[in-house]
This record gives sequence, structure tokens and C-alpha cells, in this order.
Amino acid sequence: MKDIRYIFAIKEAMEEEMERDERVFLIGEDVGLAGGSFGASRDLFKKFGPRRVVDTPISEAGLTSMAAGAASCGLRPIVEIMFMDFVTCAMDSIVNQIAKMRYMFGNQYTMPIVVRMPEGAGLNAGPQHSQCLEAWFAHVPGLKVVMAATPYDVKGLLKSAIRDDNPVVFIENKTLHAMKGRVPEGTDHLIPLGKADVKRQGSDVTVVAVSRLVNEALQAASDLEKDGVSVEVIDLMTVQPWDKEAVFNSVGKTHRLVIAHEAVKPFGIGAEIAATVAEELLDELDAPIMRVGAPFVPIHYSLEKAYVPGSRDVKNAVLATLQRA
Repeated sequence: MKDIRYIFAIKEAMEEEMERDERVFLIGEDVGLAGGSFGASRDLFKKFGPRRVVDTPISEAGLTSMAAGAASCGLRPIVEIMFMDFVTCAMDSIVNQIAKMRYMFGNQYTMPIVVRMPEGAGLNAGPQHSQCLEAWFAHVPGLKVVMAATPYDVKGLLKSAIRDDNPVVFIENKTLHAMKGRVPEGTDHLIPLGKADVKRQGSDVTVVAVSRLVNEALQAASDLEKDGVSVEVIDLMTVQPWDKEAVFNSVGKTHRLVIAHEAVKPFGIGAEIAATVAEELLDELDAPIMRVGAPFVPIHYSLEKAYVPGSRDVKNAVLATLQRA
């Protein structure tokens, strides 16, 4: 084990998988000579050369379409979208082509593409560089959606995503890039997709969170423990398919549920989880389900830190669901 930053855990995962499998290559804007806009591919160009670390023109539609063709011919591309907001330019190739090709061609070939993209507000990047859009992709059959909260998780999940034969949208909250954590060395560190992780055991309230909000939920749980409230924190990790069994088991124990994500609250992934629990597990609930999310407005450059939900919001939601029992 060693302490490394989240962004370099991403780099290690890509580097190890590129060493392990010569079919894996990286493609994107500034991923080569510049080493990536956030440093995720630093020095990979020197090590693997321009055939496997491919700098592209500023065309998200072009580079994702190229990745689709490469994957259908047996390669395993990792696509970097510089900011998640820019994926709007690539929605046709991701949603209409990549997500559907295995299905439309009767599973005659695989579609092993990882589309990496940083999301998240709080760094004053403005309304066109800070959005959280994971719910869009979770709504599309054929796509897997992954969101990692720690350096340990991001390395293990990314390696599993690269080895998966289906397209994976891999979302990184850019405020986590500088986060340090313990990460195993070596190529055997894999975390399976589709499985949640109980980050903290508790008995009073279940908090299901993703990405940055996992860490905020853990802080809220620590604060609430001083007041005698026991909070169980579940890191969903894979948003699509989400681990319903893990969530249901926890709710069956605590009988209360809070769902937290940074994306705007309306029509987010929290709504899907809440609806499923209400449909299939209503009798287990002792209080209404609470959701934590950002307000339904564009992100304001100078108010980003006030815009993003945090531990205080999670704490208030936990207290609200306890008071409504």
C-alpha cells in the first residue's frame, strides 16, 4: 500500500492496464504531450508513444466515434472528455452508437470503451465546466456508469471498467483529484462493477451517496455520532447497475433512507433509488425518504461553494427523517 493522490491512482490504473494489454489505448484532447488537463496521463505519451496515447483535435463527437470503430475492431479505447459538460457534443456517438452496438449486432463483437470525464462544482469553473450529468447516462440501456469516491476505489474500479467488454461511463469529481489515500500497488487491485460498499456501519439511518458526497456523508455521520445518531453510509460506486440488494439490506436494518448526490435534486439518480425503495420496500420505512442534491439552477461562478451540497445538508436530511418517524 502507498499514499497517492486520486488523479495519480487514475494514471496508475490506465498505465497498468496498458502494460497488461496492448489493445488498450488512450484517446482525447491534450492527453499526450500535455499529460491531460488534470495530469491523469502524465508521461504516458513518453512511455507508450503516439499510437497508444492519441492527441485529437477539439472534437468530442469525432474522438468518441473513432473509439466506437476501434472497439468494434477489437481494440479497447479509453476516451477522456476534458470536462463532463463537453460530452453534450458526443451524445450521438455515445447514446445512439456505443450504447447500442452490441445489442443491434446480436453480440457478434464487444464494445469495451471507457469514457472518462471529470464533473463537479466548487472550483469556480463556471456553469459550462461544473455540471454533474450522471443521470443522463444511467437512463440509457447499454451503458454502465461508475463514480468513485476515494483513490483506493478509483483505481480498482477503473481497472475493472477497462477490462469490461461493455461501454462504461467513468465519472470523476474533479474536487477529489487532489485527495490522498492508501492504494494497493500491482495489477491485481480490482473492484467489481455493480457492487456497493458499506463505508460505515450504522443502525438509525441509511445514507446512500456517490462520489464526493460519500465523503461528505461520512463527515456528517461522524458529527451525528456525537449526538447519539448512528448513520450507515453506503457508497454506491456503480450508479448503473446500482446495487439494490445492498441498499435494501441496509434500509431493512435502519428503516430510514437519505440519498445524497451533487447533481441537481430533481430527476437525479436519487429519485430512481427512492422510487424503487418506495415500490418494493415501503413497509420497511418508518419515515419519508429524504434526498440531498444541488438546487435546480445553473451553477454560478462566484457562488459555487454555496451551490454544492455538503455534510451540513446530509446532516439536516438525517435529522429530518428522524424527526418525521
